Amino acid sequence: MKRDIILSGVGGQGILSIATVIGRAALDQGLHIKQAEVHGMSQRGGDVQSNLRISSDKIASDLIPRGAADLIISLEPMEALRYLPWLSTGGWVITNTAPLPVSYTHLTLPHSVALDVDAIARQAASPRAANIVLLGAAAPFLGIAPEKLEAGIRAIFARKGDAIVDTNLAAFRAGYAYAQKQTAQWEGCR
Repeated sequence: MKRDIILSGVGGQGILSIATVIGRAALDQGLHIKQAEVHGMSQRGGDVQSNLRISSDKIASDLIPRGAADLIISLEPMEALRYLPWLSTGGWVITNTAPLPVSYTHLTLPHSVALDVDAIARQAASPRAANIVLLGAAAPFLGIAPEKLEAGIRAIFARKGDAIVDTNLAAFRAGYAYAQKQTAQWEGCR
């Protein structure tokens, strides 16, 4: 098993929280991980990007070469586009659509799950859990058992109390359900 994942967004969206949950779940599943982070500005609004490599075998480098990423997971659509040169031919893009202007909503990628994480988070849990909705949408592609990801969410958010844990679990499950539905429709069109 091997997954090369680029997580992208802007400061304050929770990209690094997603990386932490995935990393913890991968370790709990006995996988190897390497991670490299880039923080644009030290304040909200700056580019944030993380290379996350997960494998059942040892990993030599923490950087993903161009054309090799299996997944781009992005909370900011324009940041997803920035990293398309790193996406492999069969790779998937899991991205938020909310900030995307209407004129760009017809952008078509070969393999993608595009969802309004803000709207799903508001409906299922809390607007503050939009990043965890995106994690849920990416979960079917990570090669990590959903239970391990949920355990990672519990561990990462436990110090904030049961209500926060429950909110994030609801957000994760809503994103996961959305991705399963959308990919089933995509598979049916092939």
